[in-house]
Amino acid sequence: MRGEVSDVYIYDKIPQPLRVQIVHIWQDTIGSSSEYGSFYCLEVDRAYQFLVETLCREYGFFRLVEAKATGVRNYLSELVDFLLEEQDTEKVLDAIELSFWYIDGFTRHYDYLYRQNASEYADDAIEELNGRFQEHGIGFQYSDGKIIRIDSKLIHAEVVKPALMLLHGSEYAGAQAEFLKAHGHYRHGNAKETLNECLKALESVMKAICDKRKWQYDETKATCNRLIKVCIDQGLMPTFWEQHFSSLRSTLESGVPTARNKLGGHGQGSSIVDVPQHIVAYVLHMTAACIVFLVESEHNTP
Repeated sequence: MRGEVSDVYIYDKIPQPLRVQIVHIWQDTIGSSSEYGSFYCLEVDRAYQFLVETLCREYGFFRLVEAKATGVRNYLSELVDFLLEEQDTEKVLDAIELSFWYIDGFTRHYDYLYRQNASEYADDAIEELNGRFQEHGIGFQYSDGKIIRIDSKLIHAEVVKPALMLLHGSEYAGAQAEFLKAHGHYRHGNAKETLNECLKALESVMKAICDKRKWQYDETKATCNRLIKVCIDQGLMPTFWEQHFSSLRSTLESGVPTARNKLGGHGQGSSIVDVPQHIVAYVLHMTAACIVFLVESEHNTP
């Protein structure tokens, strides 16, 4: 409440209190141990079984944790034990991402536990998760079905989140998928793949704007530079800011595309090209800022 939250995040450790808090969220939203196994709450059984079996299949396990007792398999206990005991941070994040994807997509319906305000439960769960991440100084947030990495609260709030919101429209579905893939690669440290998806997302946004406005462009030669030129020629930017947007055009042409071309888009030869994380973060955030600018410009262009 005093605003004493650090703007510096950690990424390689999920603290035990946060794990316990996530279990509480699961039990509030997906279902509690008292509901698990009851005839009335078969949906709760199915939910935890789905989560456990999906993770087991992904990791090549028969069980997420060693069985602690004989008898009927308890998927809720197995998932909880996995979250509390697993030392691999990426696997913990996978479990969190999958479970909140399930909460976001399935528990918000009335048929799940027959709650009149089921959607509010789901929204509250996601809001609490993101609040707990921030409270513990963990550099991740759940958004649009993915756990995405954040590096600055200011950049995330003012650039990344608006970009994701603006890409919700159906015409930007391709760009949204590519932008989320970029964040996924960034989270896993895949620098070159992040740069490639950034460029794809930027190009997809401009193509979507051109298609929406019926602006002609050569599909076979629709490189980022050519699409930028079409958008400028069609007056997406006000003409009285020509000098300013000439500088922006230079930034777009030499920023995101060039970073990708020089660092991620071509063969690296006999030596391994190591793309520094701070450059990847810069390009990712630049892409988000460009997406916000382009989509907002289209919204405000007669």
